Amino acid sequence: MKTLKEIQVQEAQKVDPSHIMQIGMGFLPAKTLLTAVKLELFTLLAVRPLSAKEIKYEKCLHERGIYDFLDSLVALGFLQKSGNKSTAVYSNSADSDLFLDKNKLSYMGGMLEMANNRLYPFWNFLEEGLRTGNPQNEIRTGRTAIFEEIYSSVDKTREFINAMGGIQAGNFAEFAQKFDFSGYKTLCDIGGAGALLSANVVSHNPHMKCISFDLPPVSPIALENISKMGMASKINIRTGDFFADPFPKADIITMGNILHDWGIRDKKILISKAYEALPEGGAFIVIENIIDDERRENSFGLLMSLNMLIETTEGFDYTFADFNEWTREAGFSRTSLMPLTGPSSAAMAIK
Repeated sequence: MKTLKEIQVQEAQKVDPSHIMQIGMGFLPAKTLLTAVKLELFTLLAVRPLSAKEIKYEKCLHERGIYDFLDSLVALGFLQKSGNKSTAVYSNSADSDLFLDKNKLSYMGGMLEMANNRLYPFWNFLEEGLRTGNPQNEIRTGRTAIFEEIYSSVDKTREFINAMGGIQAGNFAEFAQKFDFSGYKTLCDIGGAGALLSANVVSHNPHMKCISFDLPPVSPIALENISKMGMASKINIRTGDFFADPFPKADIITMGNILHDWGIRDKKILISKAYEALPEGGAFIVIENIIDDERRENSFGLLMSLNMLIETTEGFDYTFADFNEWTREAGFSRTSLMPLTGPSSAAMAIK
C-alpha cells in the first residue's frame, strides 16, 4: 500500500505548473510587445529588414539588452531573423507586418498603445478596485473621469479613437461580410468613433448608407478617416450625446464596445433608445466580447469586464442571456448571437 507521501508525489507529477507561471509572469511578454509597439519597431521593419545595430541607431537604444529584446520578440513570434546576434537581420512576422505597421489601414496597435500608456499602470491597483469597487484610473489620483480625460486633448482623443478602432477592426470587417444586409438600407453606429464600422459596412455592401454618431470632439477624426478612404459620400458624420439626444433613425442601430461602459440602468436606457429609433423589423446589434452564459470560457470577456472596474464607475461586460433579457424587456421580439473573431460576437435583437 502506498504511503501518503508517495501518493502526493505521484499526484504532483501529473500536474504541470507551467500554466500558472505563464499567466503569473504574463506581464513580461506583454510589456515587451507593448514597448515594441510604442517604439514603432514594426513600422520601421515594414520598410526593410534591419540588423540590431541599425535598429539601435534608429530607435536610440542602448547596446545592453538590444539582442535580448529583439530575440524575445523572435521567440514570441512577432519578429523573424536570419543569422544570430551580430550577424542577425530582423524582419516582421506576417501578422506583425499586417497589424502593427502604422502605415497600413489594417493597423490595430492603437489599443496596444493605449494599453501601454494608460491601462498597464492602472492594473497595478486591481486589488484596491476589488476591495472598494471604485475605478482605479485617473479618478484614483483626483483627476477627471475617463471620458473627460480622453476628450481633454486632441492627442488623447485620437489615441482613444485609434485604440477602439484597432481592437474592433477584425470584428467590424467580419460583421460587414457575415451579416445579411440585403433587407436593409441604412445603418447608424452609435458611439461610432472613427467611423470604422460604417466604413467596413459600406465597403462590403455598396447599397448601404451609414451614419456615424458620436460626440463633437470625435467628428474631425472621423471626417479625416472617411476622407482618406474616399467614403465621404456614403457615410454621414453626425454629432451628439447618445444619452441626451435622440438616436438618428435607421434600419440598423449598432454599438461597438459601448454598452459595457455603463451600469444596468444606463444600458437599459441605451437599448430603449435604440428600440425607439428603429422601424418594425429593424435590427439592434452590439459588437462586444459577449461572455458565455455559464461564465467559464470567454476569459477575455471576463478580463475586459474587470477592466471596466478599473476604468468606469459602473460598467461591466455581460452574457448573451443578459442581453436577451434586457432587449426583450425593451420590446424586441427575438435575439440571436453571431460569433466574430476571437472572443467577440455580435448580439442581435429584432424589433
